[in-house]
Amino acid sequence: MTLLSPDEIAPVKQDLDRTLAALDSMLLGRPALHRLVIAGILARGHILLEGLPGLGKTALVTALAKILELDAKRIQFTPDLMPSDIVGSHILETRPDGSREMAFKPGPVFCNLLLADEINRASPKTQSALLETMQERSVTLMGVTRQLPNPFFVLASQNPIELEGTYPLPEAQTDRFLFRLRVGSPDAATLTAIISSRSQGKMPDPNFSLSKDALTRAFDTASRVVLPDAVASWIGRLAPLRSLTDGPPLASTTCEQSRSPS
Repeated sequence: MTLLSPDEIAPVKQDLDRTLAALDSMLLGRPALHRLVIAGILARGHILLEGLPGLGKTALVTALAKILELDAKRIQFTPDLMPSDIVGSHILETRPDGSREMAFKPGPVFCNLLLADEINRASPKTQSALLETMQERSVTLMGVTRQLPNPFFVLASQNPIELEGTYPLPEAQTDRFLFRLRVGSPDAATLTAIISSRSQGKMPDPNFSLSKDALTRAFDTASRVVLPDAVASWIGRLAPLRSLTDGPPLASTTCEQSRSPS
């Protein structure tokens, strides 16, 4: 692998800076959270946003989809949601010659960016419908495997587990998320700015969008960042400790509204 040159890094950094600036202008008061989300996207990982209802988790994913010009779909997870509502199903269709055949109707998971809204309000059976899609980025039904579009990300939101009507995510599900980011309540200054500048709380349109070619270039650049042996060794020694803890996933990251990363 060839080392990255400054000339290769500069345009990617400029694009990412403009992406973050656009995200910060659409959603006020959360620059630290936005940077962690962009880092997760560059690492081609799925992200779990945890927080109380009404804190802008859905708005964050919606804004990100607009800026990155990705095909985005939203699924509202409810107790009566079925796996077929996510991945799709086969239906019996009548052909012009009068014969009948089973035809596959893809579900909303066939997109670039899937917003799994309040994922822990669905039953474990429905939650498990995302296991293959998040790991293999494919859907297998009736013995046929279909690949999902590239890139594919799941950005899920969940309510704190102590709220009524929630189901805890199983270990296999949480393991598929790269980051678990806790979204805190906005501070008084942010709320004042929203009230003063946002008519009826409406989010403005993005003032910048990242083209598909620019996003692909950012992915390629990120994948070529050198991983020092010392860092790789640290990760290798740290990862086995995950099985000895009962806490949140190893990649879990807390991002409260009033804090910035140290």
